[in-house]
Amino acid sequence: MKKLFTTPQAPAASRMPELQGGDRRAVIDTVLPAVDNGRFPVKCTVGEMVRVKAHCFTDGHDVLRVQLCWRPQDKAEFREVAMKPLVNDVWEAAFSPPALGRYVYTVVAWVDPFESWRSEMTRRVDADDVRIASQVGALEVAAAAERAEGADRQALARWATELDAVAAHPATEASTLKALALDEELAMLARRHPDRRREVRYPIELPLEAERARARFSTWYELFPRSTSPTPGVHGTFKDVEARLPAIAAMGFDVLYFPPIHPVGRLQRKGPNNALASGPDDVGSPWAIGAAEGGHKSILPALGTAEDFRHLYAQAAAHGLEIALDIAFQCAPDHPYVKAHPDWFRWRPDGSVQYAENPPKKYQDIYPFNFESEDWRGLWAELRSVIEHWIGEGVRIFRVDNPHTKAFPFWEWAIGEIRREHPDVIFLAEAFTRPKVMHRLAKLGFSQSYTYFTWRNTKQELTEYFTELSTAPGVDYFRPNVWPNTPDILHEQLQGGEPSVYMARLVLAATLSANYGIYGPAYELREHRPRSPGSEEYLDSEKYQLRHWNHGDPGSLAPFIARVNRIRRENPALQRDRSLRFLSIDNDQLLAYVKVSESGDNAIVTVVNLDAYNVQSGWLQFDPHSVGIDSARPFQMHDLLSGQRFTWQGGWHFVRLDPHSVPAHIFVVRRRHGDERDFDYFL
Repeated sequence: MKKLFTTPQAPAASRMPELQGGDRRAVIDTVLPAVDNGRFPVKCTVGEMVRVKAHCFTDGHDVLRVQLCWRPQDKAEFREVAMKPLVNDVWEAAFSPPALGRYVYTVVAWVDPFESWRSEMTRRVDADDVRIASQVGALEVAAAAERAEGADRQALARWATELDAVAAHPATEASTLKALALDEELAMLARRHPDRRREVRYPIELPLEAERARARFSTWYELFPRSTSPTPGVHGTFKDVEARLPAIAAMGFDVLYFPPIHPVGRLQRKGPNNALASGPDDVGSPWAIGAAEGGHKSILPALGTAEDFRHLYAQAAAHGLEIALDIAFQCAPDHPYVKAHPDWFRWRPDGSVQYAENPPKKYQDIYPFNFESEDWRGLWAELRSVIEHWIGEGVRIFRVDNPHTKAFPFWEWAIGEIRREHPDVIFLAEAFTRPKVMHRLAKLGFSQSYTYFTWRNTKQELTEYFTELSTAPGVDYFRPNVWPNTPDILHEQLQGGEPSVYMARLVLAATLSANYGIYGPAYELREHRPRSPGSEEYLDSEKYQLRHWNHGDPGSLAPFIARVNRIRRENPALQRDRSLRFLSIDNDQLLAYVKVSESGDNAIVTVVNLDAYNVQSGWLQFDPHSVGIDSARPFQMHDLLSGQRFTWQGGWHFVRLDPHSVPAHIFVVRRRHGDERDFDYFL
């Protein structure tokens, strides 16, 4: 028989699961910046403004209050900054980390009954409506008084009493009541004591790493100490490097980077131009680390002693230079580690160790570590101790060779451990590899990263690549360090040796990126001979032999390099990457872009001729209003490279660049104010 009715269900309330905070109506949907949802820290530098945005809203028309909360990771108490609404339920606030180290930040929000009442009151017109709303408001103000103390408590209590009394009088006009209810000074008192019982907290405390300013802005010069002797064919020393310091400092560099300075292996030592056989006088590759004299914590005796290194370090500092050392975690076949810890290496069936390869390149003189060793903990500890050794010698910047060929968990652990004790240490990742791998290394803690700049040469390539580098999410954790050449890379563009190409690539590197470097003598003296046609290897590469450089060459680019680096130092706009914006110009051989300082009082427009041989001209679109200048008034563009000054007005401007003189403009934007003949830095 068909069932005609069913057993009545229990009331809905009795079936409701236990809920916590069901009366909390604020929603925090997203907090940015965040790297992989808080898995890795966002990067900044001490004193830099960290701008945080949150997507916050609630149902209905009530008013939200939103606060940014931040604290040092090792402190319990949060500091708060009120967030301001922008558009589309996006809120923003900023804070500035005062010291080196790790921080966390998050966001709280709540529906604010006082602000909701006040918002409603602004829209009320009917007298009875206003009177009733004022009585409701008196209750909210009285509640705020209960949460307050001292003078604030007394002032709010008086306001609540007066508001209630005036609202109770039937003769009071609506305008009088609204004026009292919406008193701004009293409202500010109430805002200091909000009802936060129903606040919602974003569930993730997002990490932030605050590094020193040099992690954000640095200018690197690479040289091989062994090639600094004034006498051809003689091995250079740290004393010889000291003699070069004034010239390097005069060119405007602040980081002096050395390839490995350790003993060089004798077994499988490479000869000139990477030859497999070497002679008794061949010096080998400094990246083949370790011999009878020691390993990664030792100094090649031909360079000098530990005391000589300390003296050099102090002399460099006196010239405004900080020495960066290479960390290359690999060994020559005769490195002491190979005998003492054979389990740290991969052994082949024939009893030999697997040497390093990067097809088609082979490095028979280098043994990589095996990060899958049974003794990986011992290996990790020893490698960390290498970094700590050189920190003990004063070094605070390390360029890490091929970090992508070592285990990622090792880097996250090692950098974290080092930074815990030495938060001022900077790590540069030398990883020319797949994009996701390069980005992972940056997330793991590397302060700066090499880039694909060397192979980005056309207008489209440069625009697309540097737009990617200067925008989120990458800009929040990946700091590019741009190099037009390295001892490994002589791009075909440089192989003609034309000064215009070297000048243009230098300007691009120095103005597109806040961090850049050059493989020094080879760049300033325009070394351009490839090992063979189609190769990016240098002929007679300094990696395998001593070189003698003629620094007195009248064709040296040293004066031009010094001018560009001075422009970088004097213009804060060039010391950050986030503000980079490309400008329209109707010629594919001309690249134009603008950068603006964080404070907004310095703007730099750079235009580069990408054609090494021909004069190029075009119309550039640059709206002065975008940098705070009245579009109706003339303004001045001062070319800091040539010293020329141009008066511009409006949005379209003609530019012309001859590569045989100077292939670029680096304009500082100035505006007229006061005397029409005078110009100052804009704003």
